[in-house]
Amino acid sequence: MEEIFLEAELREEKGSAKARDLRNKGYLPSVVYFHGKDALSVKFPKGALLKLVHQHHLESVIINLKIKDDKKAKGRPCLVKEIQYDPVSEDIIHVDFNEISLTEAIKVNVSIEAKGEAIGVKQEGGSLEHILWEVEVECLPTNIPKNIEVDVTALKMGQAIHVKDIVFPEGVKPLNDPEAIVLHVAAPMKEEAPAEAVEGEAKAEPEVIKEKKEIPAEGAAAVDESKGKEKEKK
Repeated sequence: MEEIFLEAELREEKGSAKARDLRNKGYLPSVVYFHGKDALSVKFPKGALLKLVHQHHLESVIINLKIKDDKKAKGRPCLVKEIQYDPVSEDIIHVDFNEISLTEAIKVNVSIEAKGEAIGVKQEGGSLEHILWEVEVECLPTNIPKNIEVDVTALKMGQAIHVKDIVFPEGVKPLNDPEAIVLHVAAPMKEEAPAEAVEGEAKAEPEVIKEKKEIPAEGAAAVDESKGKEKEKK
């Protein structure tokens, strides 16, 4: 297990206004919980946490929180309980930790990574669909895997890998439904061909509406005169 350290200080400042002042000074307010005991209010440099965020999947690693002037000089092993973000800027504004015992089993989510190229994709033209991106496991904190690699090389078109098909490290117990699909090779989407006209069926021609030609005034008079002469002959 990789040891990750984060140095912090006890925090006396309380309330939203004080927390805002801390953030303006480059610190993040935080709370550490442990088995129903009184929570500890701490603070640490924002940059230190951002560095860890970029290097690790924090939800599934143990952070050794070393608090200045703390009775536990060796540090407190913790898991990230919650990271709060500003709804507008999306900056991290607060972090909650759960202190844990290294000798007690815990439940954590571990990411799943596909390894290799499936036959159903490479040779059959299918597409690999990643259905379940994390799996919940139970194990000792010292046995938390960094991730779970799943070999998809032999996966053919229409085949799937379920939770029950994955070989987990010793001491790591999966808690998801064994029948849950993790990865699946789906057939390519078929494009529908445009409908063709039925043989022998005449294509409808747009109706052309001819404009009624206007007869010039003198021409209209000539027509009326001609009609009058025809009536006299009768």
